Amino acid sequence: MDTMASDPEKSLKGGMEIEVVTTRAVAFPAGDEDHDRDEKLRPKGVEMKRQMTQEDIQLAAAGYEHLEKNKADAEDTKFGDVDITEHAVPVDELEDLFGTSFNWNDPAQSRGLSTAEAEARLKLDGPNSLTPPKKKSALRKYFDCLVTMFNIILIIAGILEYVLLGIDFHNNIQNTYLGGILIAVAFLNAFIEFYQLQKSEAILASFLAMIPPSCHAMRDGTLTSVPAASLVKGDIVLIRVGDKTPADLLIFASTDLKVDNSSLTGESEPQERGPSLKGSPARPVEAENLTFNSTLVVNGEGWGIVVRTGDRTLIGQIAQLTGGESGNKSPLAVEISRFVMLVSTIAIVFAIVFFAVGITTAYKGKAAQTVTFAVSILVAFVPEGLPSVVTLLLSIAAKRMAAQNVLVKDLQGVETLDSLTLLATDKTGTLTRNQMTVTNLWNGDKMFSAFQSNNDEQDTAAFALDAPGMGELVAIAALNSRIKFDRSDVPFAKREIMGDATETGLARFAGRSLPDYDAYLREHSKVFEVPFNSTNKWALVIVNKPHAAGKMVSYIKGAPERVLAKCTTYMKDGQVVPIDDAFRASYDAAYNYMASRGHRVIGCAQHLLVEDKYPAGFTFSKKEVNYPDSEYCFVGLVSLEDPPKHGVREAIGTLRLAGIKVMMVTGDHPKTAEAIARKINLIIGETKETLSAKTGRPVEEIYEDEVAAVVVHGDDIDTLQGWQWDNIFSKQEIVFARTSPQHKLEIVKRAQALGHIVGVTGDGVNDSPALKRADLGIAMNISGSDVSKEAANMILLDDNFASTVKGVQEGRQIFVNLKRSIQYTLSHSTPEVIPQLLYVVVPVPLPLSAILILVIDLGFELFVALSFAWDKPETEDGLMRMGPRKPVSDRSIMNRKRRALRRSKTLGRDPETQVPVQPSRLSLIGRKLKAPFTREFWEDRFESSDDETLVDGKLLSYAYLEAGMIEMIGSLVAYFVVFFKKGFSPSDLRKAQKNGNYFTHHSPDFINYKGEHLDASHQVDALAQAQSIVYLSVFIAQCFNVFAVKAKFRFPFGRSIVGNKYNFLGIAAGATLGMFIIYTPPLHAVFGGSHKLLPLYWLIPFAFGCLLLVWASIRVLIMRKSIEQARVKDIKGLMMFPTMRTMSIRSRH
Repeated sequence: MDTMASDPEKSLKGGMEIEVVTTRAVAFPAGDEDHDRDEKLRPKGVEMKRQMTQEDIQLAAAGYEHLEKNKADAEDTKFGDVDITEHAVPVDELEDLFGTSFNWNDPAQSRGLSTAEAEARLKLDGPNSLTPPKKKSALRKYFDCLVTMFNIILIIAGILEYVLLGIDFHNNIQNTYLGGILIAVAFLNAFIEFYQLQKSEAILASFLAMIPPSCHAMRDGTLTSVPAASLVKGDIVLIRVGDKTPADLLIFASTDLKVDNSSLTGESEPQERGPSLKGSPARPVEAENLTFNSTLVVNGEGWGIVVRTGDRTLIGQIAQLTGGESGNKSPLAVEISRFVMLVSTIAIVFAIVFFAVGITTAYKGKAAQTVTFAVSILVAFVPEGLPSVVTLLLSIAAKRMAAQNVLVKDLQGVETLDSLTLLATDKTGTLTRNQMTVTNLWNGDKMFSAFQSNNDEQDTAAFALDAPGMGELVAIAALNSRIKFDRSDVPFAKREIMGDATETGLARFAGRSLPDYDAYLREHSKVFEVPFNSTNKWALVIVNKPHAAGKMVSYIKGAPERVLAKCTTYMKDGQVVPIDDAFRASYDAAYNYMASRGHRVIGCAQHLLVEDKYPAGFTFSKKEVNYPDSEYCFVGLVSLEDPPKHGVREAIGTLRLAGIKVMMVTGDHPKTAEAIARKINLIIGETKETLSAKTGRPVEEIYEDEVAAVVVHGDDIDTLQGWQWDNIFSKQEIVFARTSPQHKLEIVKRAQALGHIVGVTGDGVNDSPALKRADLGIAMNISGSDVSKEAANMILLDDNFASTVKGVQEGRQIFVNLKRSIQYTLSHSTPEVIPQLLYVVVPVPLPLSAILILVIDLGFELFVALSFAWDKPETEDGLMRMGPRKPVSDRSIMNRKRRALRRSKTLGRDPETQVPVQPSRLSLIGRKLKAPFTREFWEDRFESSDDETLVDGKLLSYAYLEAGMIEMIGSLVAYFVVFFKKGFSPSDLRKAQKNGNYFTHHSPDFINYKGEHLDASHQVDALAQAQSIVYLSVFIAQCFNVFAVKAKFRFPFGRSIVGNKYNFLGIAAGATLGMFIIYTPPLHAVFGGSHKLLPLYWLIPFAFGCLLLVWASIRVLIMRKSIEQARVKDIKGLMMFPTMRTMSIRSRH
């Protein structure tokens, strides 16, 4: 971001001016105590000192004030209002409290509820499901669709026609049809939009109901599978590894039960859960005897009593809080609203002006006829069919996306994908497969590879069980584990392992390496264990395994730095050697080797327990730390890889070439996150650390503008200041590591404050605020929670990140198709309005009646405009090499900040606290009224921008001044030619119209320029043929315009331009309608028209249609250079080939 180069960055602490960085600033300033603890991981960089002015301070913080306020308001955690108290009840009181029967010593012998009692409670309490958000009634939805600006104008115009009919029935007989059609069109538009919305909601509802969850409950003393929705309070439920907890359960018996609460609390480590005989005094979310609805069981099994169901569960209560983050209106919705208001305002103004001109000239005080004329102007300007076309186009696109595993909940969310400038995505399960596999092992001296791989260095040896240290590492992988199998009567390779991903990967490796895995575990049974937790970051187990000095061995595995801290020695070629500096250097090199490849690294150590100190039967204890906690022998490191999903690399590369910034937001270690990011095209350039390693320069001497990538530690997010966020988002490649779900919401808000259109992927309950806050929330179908799906705008049915590329392509194409459709639709306004202007100014006989204008707008135009939905991309990669249509640039950010600063200065402040005081409604109204008379208002309006809007200056220029003028001239030429052939010269027409008594069935004879007498029937027929050719001229020219509006990258003749068969079907439908109206005598009473019109006259608009194609070709040549410059430049280093598997050829061990 060049704003860093143009203005010094600023920072503020305690309201005092402080030292700041200038042109070549870095992300984190020195002297910030919060960052001192991690100097090496997050270097400070070079800083230059200067005093900031008050204006500098204010500009640096501009645009973020509302976020800071909201952040302060949200300090109270959402769990503070949760109403759950059952966890405090002692176990012996539960049967009476819940009216159930269970045996907490032998849960399998519990009786549970009777079927009859369960059914009775189900009727009383309702099903165990979350109540969807309150929805509007169908009538209210239809009413909302009806009261749009276009529809209101049409209804008012229709009512006005009937009022005139009542005042003077004889002279306004045609108003019977015109008024009815106008009102019917408004109701039809509303119905089409309403129908599509209802259809979309029905598809979504059927999808969510496709797979009803089930669970195991005790009914009448028998363990049966029942639908989760039928659970009631008091049911006894069994949960096992891999299950989703079906309701809030109070655990009364368990075996090694661990649950993943990350979707609720953000806690990444699985939590132990078990019975509490006297009840738990902790908060519900921290109670060790509670498991919550929708949380995943990752280890062991447990029996529990259902204490809460449906909306009364913890997740149900939190789901109600999701409404606290308001959803944003899609960019398309905003633009269509603006366009409707713009066109409606223009139409009303022109109608009023034409009424004033008409009543003083052509109609000479005849108010009723002048009103009808003004209505025709209104009708000409308002594209009546546009709302229906937009809704149908979006609906068709949504269906196409659903076929590609992208389910769109909101039709306008289809187009939001086109506007994305930034996509924040998870790593695990979204970019990677969530399948941990052991890749490398290090025995304290040498690196081994578990698989034959091209990614390892040449001196990396193949794994062998008899190699030094390998037996101990395999023993730790097998014995220090809490995984379970679905069954044990099948070979190890065919078993399903139930447990967390890391232990599953280690167990699979041990199972392949050991001759008999089950026998090995039976031989070395567990004596004691300390499970892994997020505080210790290690797991310890003591097993029966005889050795020279005793009969038991303690194994420990976990975070390498924590494990190494407990060690005083290490193994080298089977010998125990004291740890020295040489070993530490070798350890650092091995750790970096593994982590730099994106692997998760596990440290392993052992302690051979001496029999004199730890005899058989020794009582180990967790609470008193009565177990070996130090003086371990470091055995080695094991790395596991969670490989990227197939297609992710190309997907991210494609998104980047489309100008979309892709960020990774993960809980992993920064080095692991960066390494994965480098594998998948997310990071290509240098960070300060990598540049330092390459150049040998200290990190502190590397400037910010020398690097394009940044890895931000989650611990820093809460203390980042405005200018630091600016600096982070100025980078092209961004990774946030060690983050929580709350951080994701903060990142979204900060990005939006800079003008980004943000997409977010998420699957957890706690992601729902970020999903709803984002401009486009993208939830996962398979792994996603119900709340995240409810909060999101879009659901990936196959959990495949690559599906977002299809979505972006479809979104961009639908935007282009919408723009073509609007450009095409607006083009007929000029040939409709200008002839009306000639009618009152010159004057000449009315070239086009109001009812024929309606036929144009709602007849053939509707068919053809809808056919654009099936247009294919003009070039193969054209759309995916253009930047977002609303790019975030240095200029746009600075303009946004200046506007925000100006707004903040207008706010009143409390004299004591200096907290901004929000203005009253009256004050806001006053400011809006004053705004147009200020310089800032017009500066903002005419501020240069790179944004491409749905209806911009280029589109309006083409529609009204280019294609519109060509069509208008063509229709008028045809109009005058037909009249001339019928004996009327242009001067005759002016004379006849000024007289005001001609061209009706009761008109006197007219003497033309030749002296010929033309009777009333001849005059009426001449006018009917002239109006018919004007109608047909607009239609024929618009047929050519169908292809002219598509010409942007190529001339309007190629296969991609004319390859849409639906365009031709639309033209055929329009032609049929046109011929039917013009050449069917019974319809002439309503529409006018004449069956005597010779087809020879069609050649005139055909010629002007060809002229339109020529102009479109010239336009392509004129705009080619600017379009080429707008393409996203090639990104050096992108790897646009499939992700290679690092362990493609497995060893036989």
